Amino acid sequence: MSRYLDMVDAPEDVKKLTLPQLQELAGEIRNELIEGLAKGGGHLGPNLGVVELTIALHKVFNTPKDKFVWDVSHQVYVHKILTGRKSRFRTIRQTDGLNGFALRTESEHDCFGAGHAGTALSAALGMAVARDLKGTDEQVVCIFGDAALTNGVSFEALNNIGHSTRRFIGILNDNEWSIAKNVGAISGYLNKLITNPRYNSLARDFENFIRKLPKGDVALKLAHKAEEGFKGALSVGMHQKNEVAMGADGRGGFGNPVLFEEMGMRYLGPIDGHNLPLLISTLEFAKQCDHPIVIHVLTQKGKGFEAALKQPEKFHGLGPYNAQTGETPASKPGTPPMYQDVMGQTLVRLCQKNPNVVGITAAMPTGTGLKHLEKAMPNRYFDVGIAEEHAVIFAAGMATMGYRPVVAIYSTFLQRAYDCIHHDVCLQDLPVTFCMDRAGLSANDGPTHHGLFDIAYLRCLPNLIAMAPANEDELADMMFTAARCQHPVFIRYPRGNAEGVPIKPEPQILEIGKARVVQSFSGGSKKKVALFGLGPMNTIAQKAARLLAEEGFDVAVVNPRFTKPLDEATHATIGREADLVITLEDHVLMGGYGSAVLELFNKLNISTPVSRIGWPDQFIEHATTQDELRRKYGLTAENAVAMAQARFQQSSVAPRSMALA
Repeated sequence: MSRYLDMVDAPEDVKKLTLPQLQELAGEIRNELIEGLAKGGGHLGPNLGVVELTIALHKVFNTPKDKFVWDVSHQVYVHKILTGRKSRFRTIRQTDGLNGFALRTESEHDCFGAGHAGTALSAALGMAVARDLKGTDEQVVCIFGDAALTNGVSFEALNNIGHSTRRFIGILNDNEWSIAKNVGAISGYLNKLITNPRYNSLARDFENFIRKLPKGDVALKLAHKAEEGFKGALSVGMHQKNEVAMGADGRGGFGNPVLFEEMGMRYLGPIDGHNLPLLISTLEFAKQCDHPIVIHVLTQKGKGFEAALKQPEKFHGLGPYNAQTGETPASKPGTPPMYQDVMGQTLVRLCQKNPNVVGITAAMPTGTGLKHLEKAMPNRYFDVGIAEEHAVIFAAGMATMGYRPVVAIYSTFLQRAYDCIHHDVCLQDLPVTFCMDRAGLSANDGPTHHGLFDIAYLRCLPNLIAMAPANEDELADMMFTAARCQHPVFIRYPRGNAEGVPIKPEPQILEIGKARVVQSFSGGSKKKVALFGLGPMNTIAQKAARLLAEEGFDVAVVNPRFTKPLDEATHATIGREADLVITLEDHVLMGGYGSAVLELFNKLNISTPVSRIGWPDQFIEHATTQDELRRKYGLTAENAVAMAQARFQQSSVAPRSMALA
């Protein structure tokens, strides 16, 4: 039984608890996180790290009036527990359960939805400026991670905060760096000095006095420069003392107050993000500030769970695990490999054969499978941080120098670099290969992570080649094929396990724009249905073919392989022969592969009716499994059969083969 967690049903309940009770509440919440996520998985590590911070936020501020804007928002589980969603917490990321990210439609306490990094500072500034224009008094608090500062959008926001509002609270949740005791003592002393009301009152009085003197504004600027220099030197010294040289690990300067103060924000910290009294007093001070402020908070990812501390990358986001040991279930013998691992291992083979191939990821080495290249050939591996735009242009630059970059980015994240794809890669017709993981559903994560739009946003661009493998062996073939192309190549493939098709020792180089006919029409007078199943939907098309054959149909199955260029000859030949064409794709129908087939048939004056199976024109929710959503929205073999039956029942025209006979 949780003594205090049971008492908390809303933010106002947090305010009633004493400091010792809040500290006990933090332990109870950690237990709930560890036990509550064990069955279904989730972002455990990040949430264990923000328990005290989230409690302090709700102790000091008043949501929903005050606004909490969470960058990425995968760390909002504690916030959800404290804002009336405790009873549903164990449904998180499951069908009809809580979303794994902040979601405006889920609660009035979620003021801004997110699932991608780098959006929080801009959104929070927009809220703060809107508040200023309205003349209201709500607080806007932006919680952003150190990783978000590798994203260009964050710096665009920082560049504007100091010029746009006087009341803005940013919290830099730094869960990577640690500070030794002696450094912590210095930092704690400096923080006490800065947050002391008497000190700040004196400082304001002194500033007012100086301003009245001749050239007072100049004197103030010099004084501020001296203060910044002192704190900047102190910060550099602290980090060097901890053997973190500024910039050596790609994160240099994030803890340096000058970075923020030069942009017009007052810097506090770094402070211990697990020290509740310190957090509460610092946030209380921040409420009183009449200038933008950033609080640098040091937290420990996975705090309170030994397994998560030892393997922070694994426990950032994972599936089911043992709540006592942290062990995850072993794969059953014979389980097909994950597509991401097939991609990573194939890239290693490709790099071994071609010295000009390199791999690039935007902070997702494990999720994309590039960890295999990092381990095998680290000098051919580049992680640019959460900076998708930079990743694309960086690859374009390498391509101009004779290299063959392979950029591995999730389909949904590549949307952020669309202009770079257009302007820097396709317009210049550079041979960059894009491996687009999570094309299709990312069921547990929901709409921010579903990769359902890439065919539509890519096929309108000239010069590119777009492919979709039906299995893991075909993915390997496509990667080797792409390495020989002199144009941009995009390969889309789904999340999760592949089909279990053995990968050939030597890859096959595919003919560009050539589909594969899996099954031809048998001939005769039966009604003819052609199934064009793209990528992983080809397996469903083959199942539908078996069911249709049992219903008396003559069925052809095609694996299109390419969405650009389409195999016009194969589509036209089978399309003209069929009485009905059904396209199947793990993508939205609008602008997708089925749309491309319709456009082709219109161009060639092919009158065969086309029924399309794909996702509707809406954002698809999250669910426990991909199959649940496919059944709900009709992306099934059974629905393909029903469409064929309905089409011929409604038609008064005899099948084309019979009419010709």
